Amino acid sequence: MTALQAAFFQSPPTLGNQYDDDRVLRSYLLRTLPADMLRDIEPALREMGELSGGPFHDLQLRDRLNEPRLTQWDAWGHRIDRVEVSPLWQAAARLAAEKGLIATAYERAHGELSRVHHFALTYLFEPSSDVYTCPLAMTDGAAKTLLAHGNRALVDRALPRLTSRDPARMWTSGQWMTERTGGSDVGLTETVARLEDGQWRLFGTKWFTSAATSEMALTLARPEGNGPGGRGLALFYLETRDDAGRYNGIAINRLKDKLGTRKVPTAELTLTGTRAQPVAGLSDGVRAIAPMLNVTRTWNAVGAVGGMRRALALSRDYAQRRVAFGARLADKPLHRETLAGMQAEYDGAFHLAFRAVELLGQEEAGTLSPGEVELLRILVPIAKLLTGKQAVAVASEALEAFGGAGYVEDTGLPRLLRDAQVLSIWEGTTNVLSLDVLRALSKGAALSAWQEEAAQLCALTREPRLVAAARVARETLDRAERFALLAMSREPQGMEAGARRFAMTLGRSMELALLLRHGQWALDHQQDGRPAAAALRFLRNGIDLLGEDALADDLAESAALANDTELPFGG
Repeated sequence: MTALQAAFFQSPPTLGNQYDDDRVLRSYLLRTLPADMLRDIEPALREMGELSGGPFHDLQLRDRLNEPRLTQWDAWGHRIDRVEVSPLWQAAARLAAEKGLIATAYERAHGELSRVHHFALTYLFEPSSDVYTCPLAMTDGAAKTLLAHGNRALVDRALPRLTSRDPARMWTSGQWMTERTGGSDVGLTETVARLEDGQWRLFGTKWFTSAATSEMALTLARPEGNGPGGRGLALFYLETRDDAGRYNGIAINRLKDKLGTRKVPTAELTLTGTRAQPVAGLSDGVRAIAPMLNVTRTWNAVGAVGGMRRALALSRDYAQRRVAFGARLADKPLHRETLAGMQAEYDGAFHLAFRAVELLGQEEAGTLSPGEVELLRILVPIAKLLTGKQAVAVASEALEAFGGAGYVEDTGLPRLLRDAQVLSIWEGTTNVLSLDVLRALSKGAALSAWQEEAAQLCALTREPRLVAAARVARETLDRAERFALLAMSREPQGMEAGARRFAMTLGRSMELALLLRHGQWALDHQQDGRPAAAALRFLRNGIDLLGEDALADDLAESAALANDTELPFGG
């Protein structure tokens, strides 16, 4: 044997059918869905799992270096602003239409559970799509918004295309809200709407548009003469091209050069008299986009758990293949400990995201109880902010689990982390959503609904260790409630300063309660102790970010550390 023949080459990780191999998803569906519904949808889920773990994942690796390209001028000097997307994205667009990744939610073949079916498909599709879920999320949000406002002309025009299963007919939608003045504070929007000869036209710049190839968009603009702030804005519908295929007063200035989501053609646009139609009157535009946010934030949470699942699948397979210091990584206690912690975080994130999915489906079917209406109000932003953070942490651990290979681009692994990072930014940053939660709590009985939901989940436990963990979850939520009540009465600024830790404590406590419920169910119906073990491990990871004396935090100390300014300290 020659030296070359004896050389060692590490075998890379591989994926199988991503439905058959996903114990967490299959167990959840078995508990949640009627048996006849599961039998009905399982072939489609298995087919999507096979595509995601096989041909689409292979194409994703081959397509790694292809990114969107903008050609602004043709050979004869005409402005054309043609955006070309990668082969994977072209394939993903066809697959998304054919498999009903929007249509399933609106056909509602399974009533209030249609969203579970829809997002289970999406969750399987997402990790191999290079974030084609971005335009799909905005398309779903646009469909929901048009239906919510009941503008019959726009619904009849756009909805059949947004929800089509025909790739040649299906439209995607953009969501053009961000301007140079900021993303979260859309009340500062500078785009102006002018009524010219009975036609509304838009003038302004959109600084960050994530679907430059979409056929339509919803956007905010200020009708001339309206006052400042969000109340002076209106929500407008526009189509990006006219019947001849020419841009509708839209110039693409450039594509963004981003850390991740590099397959997404994110652009800066200038609107130069873009023809548009009001969706819901000529004011209160920020309020008008509210129906969109529950949808797009739920997509964000489901995308987060899909990415976490992919990171774990690759890490676990690699641990079976990689030998170091005389043993497989899978046999080393410390490596197993790391993977177990990642698995527990993913399990918690999965159940929180899909609880949001369930409530969204019930809301659309009109079956929410008054308490569930309140629960939905804060569960969606909490699910979005918490799963986004968990996805980044799990992706980071996954790269480390591969050693140096996790840092090498042509393994395809760094994309996991780069694409995860946007999940805590899109659809509201962690801080913005934490403040949204505070506002929601001040307007109704959302915190009581949250407590009631957790209490009902925890009450289902009987196994002694799960019962003890349930007690910790309830005690943590009680402490969070006391913090909220005291802080709002004594120190509003202190409440804002603690808003992130408060929201994440609520979220982690609910994740634990959901894990405990499913852990007990799996013991009873599947004789499987893994979900219960995930719940106990999740508890050891920590659920309380407030601590015993959260109100003792000194705002002056925080200001000094944040701004690096002098601070007298001590007696």
